[in-house]
Amino acid sequence: MMAETVNADSSVRRCDFNEGSSEEKASFHSTLRFSILVLPGFSQLSFSSFVEPLYQANCSAGEKLFDWRVVGTDRNPVVSSSGIAITTDIDINSYKDDHDDSPFVIIGGERIEEQKSPLLTALLRVKIHRKLPICAIGTAAWLLADAAILRSGMRCTIHWSKLSAFAEKFPDLVAEDCLFVQDGSVTTCAGGFAAFDLAAEIIHLKRGEDLARWICAQLTADRVRIGTHCQSAPLGLGYNGTVEKIIRVIKLMEKHVEEPLPLEKIARTVDLSRRQIERIFVKHLKTTPGNYYSQITLKKARQLLEVTDMSVIEVAMACGYVSSSHFSKVFKDHFSMLPSHTRQWVSTVVQR
Repeated sequence: MMAETVNADSSVRRCDFNEGSSEEKASFHSTLRFSILVLPGFSQLSFSSFVEPLYQANCSAGEKLFDWRVVGTDRNPVVSSSGIAITTDIDINSYKDDHDDSPFVIIGGERIEEQKSPLLTALLRVKIHRKLPICAIGTAAWLLADAAILRSGMRCTIHWSKLSAFAEKFPDLVAEDCLFVQDGSVTTCAGGFAAFDLAAEIIHLKRGEDLARWICAQLTADRVRIGTHCQSAPLGLGYNGTVEKIIRVIKLMEKHVEEPLPLEKIARTVDLSRRQIERIFVKHLKTTPGNYYSQITLKKARQLLEVTDMSVIEVAMACGYVSSSHFSKVFKDHFSMLPSHTRQWVSTVVQR
């Protein structure tokens, strides 16, 4: 059974990265230091989106509110998914002997499923045992789940491209479609521009809302987004009054992929009529609810084929298809590729 993937209802306003540290708590005038592990293939956008607002906050405040050092898997520069290499300050082997109490941030990227290591798992477990803050940005939540840092019932998020596969792989976790979420000493963030929103929240908590808004203006961000904002909302709906109604319908569709809900039941749940839903979808998304539901199902199927080792028939069943042949036909009509060829295509692209 597919794990429940939800969008958080309550506001995530607190990300206390000093919780549990044996060092003195960060105060108004002290420096909050981060150790940032960048993994091979990491997202350069996520890294910059997290660090740049902190740097700008230092400049605007005229003091070092934040500091960081970059940790690598070895002594060599780490190459991002875009091919840009950055030099690290320390390698993970040396870092593990530092007994560092600073918040530990991991920035993931491509092929995260292959980057689990005994050394990293041991390091994460030491930190969680000491109740030190851990933050996983982008796809890095996958490593926390693999290392059992994310435990049954914990709320978390991951980049939307991994969300369905993540929920299928770790069904005991509460995977939320949001920008960032904290559960205990663990914070997970969807990455990309959501890393900027997380940094803005940290600045807000450290020095107040005025500085956070000033940094957003300085970096031409149009507004501050809180952690519970949906990362997979349809494009073009950010300032539309119907966005909440559409998202409520879409969330129900995403939650019920294996056993699709009739549109009438969705309408009753969100307190709209079937006709209202049809009009909203055609007007704002240029498609029917049925077609949109089918797109959600097929996108999930493609994620599972690309990220997991599930067979085609297993993926078909997880996406509500009773016949693998019918699933293959619908999949090929939509993606111009058979499900069985998808993994081979992904491997070819990655190796280039």
